[in-house]
Amino acid sequence: MAKVYIGVGSNLGDKRENIFKALEMLNQASEIEINKCSSIYKTKPFGHIRQPDFFNAAWEVETALQPEILLAVLKNIERKIGRKKTFRWGPRVIDLDILTYGNKKIKTKNLTVPHPEMQHRDFVLQPLREIK
Repeated sequence: MAKVYIGVGSNLGDKRENIFKALEMLNQASEIEINKCSSIYKTKPFGHIRQPDFFNAAWEVETALQPEILLAVLKNIERKIGRKKTFRWGPRVIDLDILTYGNKKIKTKNLTVPHPEMQHRDFVLQPLREIK
């Protein structure tokens, strides 16, 4: 089993409910065990600042799923909650990002781990520090 940290964000609709719904859906997924959840932090948007504030969190999970399969599970949860592709750093109902996957370094077309920008984003680091 690999220890994985997931970054979570929402700035559309009922943001808190979107995060709880994603957590519940992830909890129902096979081969994923949720260990820790951070508090939810209200943060200013990154990139395009003319959008609602975000709610951000981080989760620690353990999984036997390969990274690309876990990514597919997360993207499926995003779709089920109603995420639509807009523009980079745009508003979103839910955003689930693999921040780290054990000690692995991964660079594929769809996935880069550790997340390449996480060290520069307080909205990722603050909840991550809480659960690490």
